[in-house]
Formats: sequence, C-alpha cells, structure tokens
Amino acid sequence: MGIVATSELSAQDYAVLGLIGRHGPMTPYELKARVQESLDYFWPVPHAQLYRIPPRLAERDLLREEAEEGGRRRRVFHLTAAGRTALRDWLADPEVAQPETRDPAQLKLFFVDLGEPADVVALARRQADQHRRWLELYRTFRDELADGPTGGDGVPPTSQARILRLGVVHEQTYVDFWERLAAHPEDLDL
Repeated sequence: MGIVATSELSAQDYAVLGLIGRHGPMTPYELKARVQESLDYFWPVPHAQLYRIPPRLAERDLLREEAEEGGRRRRVFHLTAAGRTALRDWLADPEVAQPETRDPAQLKLFFVDLGEPADVVALARRQADQHRRWLELYRTFRDELADGPTGGDGVPPTSQARILRLGVVHEQTYVDFWERLAAHPEDLDL
C-alpha cells in the first residue's frame, strides 16, 4: 500500500493509531477502556466505532491484525511501520479542522431570552456547578499525575500534563463566565 494522505483518515482513526502507538497492541475492547480513561473527556469515540476502525485500518496496512486461534478468539491490533508513519505525518502537520462546538448549554443560552427571566439564572447556576465538577476532576487528574509515576528523568508525561492544563484553563473560564452570568444576568459585559 502507498503513502496514506492525512486527509484520508478521520480523527477517530488517528485516535486509534495514537492509542496503539502509545500503549502497544490492543483488542477493540482494550481500546474502548483506554478511550474511557483518557480521550473520552475531550474527544469521545463511539464504542461501536472502536470495533470497526481497527479492521479498516488493518485493510490499509496501518495496523496488523493478529487473531487468536482458540479461546475467546480475540483480535489484537498492532501498529505497522506505515501506521507509525501516518501517525507521525499527522502529528507533524500543524493544520487541524475547525473545532466543533456543540454545547447544548450554549444553544439554550442563545434562545434563553424567549423564556422567563429566571431561566438564564437557573441555566447559569447549573452550568457553573457542572463545570466546577469538571474543573475539580481535571485538577485531581493533574495532581495524581504530578504525584504518580514519572518517566525515567523524573518528569511527568508531557502529553497528559498539557491536556490537563488545557482542561483546567478551559473549565475555569466556563466556571467564571457562568458564575458571573448567574450573579449579573442583565450585564452584557461579562
């Protein structure tokens, strides 16, 4: 198979390549567990996709499938040299698609003036509470990372530290916005 253009693969494809590249060979079930403990917080991948993507990537020689002969007949997927190259090419390309924001709270905020005046305060309080929970979760993960196992040089894994930092900043911004809106619903200079 020839060189794979980065535009031919989806973000979910790269998520699978990246997880196998980082953690080694995996079954789709193991991929699902890895997504749940890591990517799901900012890039959810439907579980059904995690069973369809690896065989498709194997057809393109980006993964190699190894099937057990007996027992549970698990399918284990390994990253190939072509898969590693495709992953590295994707990482080296600074271009990314525009972010997709589909926040139901933002949709409700857009139309909240059509409801009762108290609706915006209720929405803002609920969102502030929800984002405070996310903020505390990200802070907990960050603290566990700082206190947990580190690389051979004593430095925490940078990819995890970076994404957690972004998560903390993101959630703090949401908390600040929703708290100000709840306290001052008529203020347009939030």
